[in-house]
Amino acid sequence: MTGSGFTLFETPIGRCAIAWGKGGVTALRLPDTDDTATLARLLARAPGAAEARPGPAIAQAIADVSALLSGEPRDLSKVGLDMDALSPFDCRVYAATRTIPPGSTLSYGRLAARIGASGAAREVGRALGRNPFPLLVPCHRVVAADGRLGGFSAPGGARTKRRLLAIEAALADDLFSFAGGAAGRD
Repeated sequence: MTGSGFTLFETPIGRCAIAWGKGGVTALRLPDTDDTATLARLLARAPGAAEARPGPAIAQAIADVSALLSGEPRDLSKVGLDMDALSPFDCRVYAATRTIPPGSTLSYGRLAARIGASGAAREVGRALGRNPFPLLVPCHRVVAADGRLGGFSAPGGARTKRRLLAIEAALADDLFSFAGGAAGRD
């Protein structure tokens, strides 16, 4: 991968945008109100990126994101991410979040414990709120300990989070009562 580029691409939930550089994906944006808003937020995370045709690795990432949003199982955890500009804490949170499989959820507190930061659930939530790679770092799979969805910083907020979980079949009729240990949720 050379240079820094970006492109918009169609998905079942609307046009997303992705930016990349030498180290991998630098940002991914879910659809906003229109392409202009989507690109403005993407380029805030990837200043200097120029519209370009993606190379094979990014083209595969785009195909996998689109397939996942169509309800097809896809493992996005191997997509290369450029996290050089991120804090070590955020990198640990994102690496652990990438281990949550589609169709499963994990609480903010349990995610904090996984990275050796028990008691740091709020800090984990703040790191996920800064996530420049939604879907690639599946922050939508992290929920509150009592079963509430928790926050989501992508356009549409909790409504979008619920939609992503539903696409992945993570939402059961009893989403808000899983704290007792429903299968596939932690």
